[in-house]
Amino acid sequence: MSKIHVTTTINGDEVEFLCDPRETMLDVLRDRLGLTGAKEGCGTGDCGACSVTVDDRLVCSCLMLGAEAEGKEIATVEGIATEEKLHPLQKRFIEYAALQCGVCTPGILVAAKNLLERNPDPTETEVRYWLAGNLCRCTGYDKIIRAVMDTAAEMREAS
Repeated sequence: MSKIHVTTTINGDEVEFLCDPRETMLDVLRDRLGLTGAKEGCGTGDCGACSVTVDDRLVCSCLMLGAEAEGKEIATVEGIATEEKLHPLQKRFIEYAALQCGVCTPGILVAAKNLLERNPDPTETEVRYWLAGNLCRCTGYDKIIRAVMDTAAEMREAS
């Protein structure tokens, strides 16, 4: 089977790659591009560990084909921090111990950032609803929700 040439933007950088037509975007990110932040938790889109944004839409990269990235703008957890500093969400996750084993954390960070970009003043119910597609077996979610809520407040005060 012949490879497909794809040109896309990932974390602000233009990227080109060749992929098998059946290869998932998760596999492309991890195996072809070395972006290993997104994790494969289930491979069926049920856990959110592989969450990325595609044209500002939250997507499970295990359910997207790499070939579908053509012309799209993709953001992964690797693009959240700058070279100089962590994103406020990352700081709060550390401060609140809102992460443990780390499998779910990249997807939750991507989803939470996407929420705060859409809604800078979410209610707790909205945060819980938005993150419902991201499963965590370690933390119990309360620390995650508090970290997102406090980050939202901090970011509102800063703007």
